[in-house]
Amino acid sequence: MRLINSKPIRAVLCWQLYATGGLALVAGLWSGLHGAISAVLGGLVSFIASLVYGLIISRLGVTSAGNVLRTAMRAEVSKIASMVSLLWLVMVTYKSVVAVAFFSTFIVTVLVFTLAFFVRDE
Repeated sequence: MRLINSKPIRAVLCWQLYATGGLALVAGLWSGLHGAISAVLGGLVSFIASLVYGLIISRLGVTSAGNVLRTAMRAEVSKIASMVSLLWLVMVTYKSVVAVAFFSTFIVTVLVFTLAFFVRDE
C-alpha cells in the first residue's frame, strides 16, 4: 500500500527532488558548500510541505463534494503552514544560508508542484 495514492502528486514529488538536486549542484558551483546546502534546504522545505499535502489528500474518503472541498482546503492550509514554519526554522537556525540559492530553489520547487495538473492519473 502506498502512502500517497495520487500518481500526479508522487510524480511531482520526484520532480521536486530532481530540481533540488540540480539546483544544489549549480548553487554549489556558484557559491560553494553553503550555497549547495542552502539550495537543498530550500528544496526540502517545498518537498516536505508537498508531502504533507499529499498525505492529507490521500487520507481522503471521498463521499461528497463537500468532503472533497474540505479536505483540499485542509491540505492546502497545512501545506502553507508547513512552508512558513520550515522557512522560519531554516532562516533562524542556519546562519550561513545563501539567500539567493535558498529562495530560488524554494520558488522553483513550489512552481514544479503546479505541474501536477499535467500528469494523468490512470
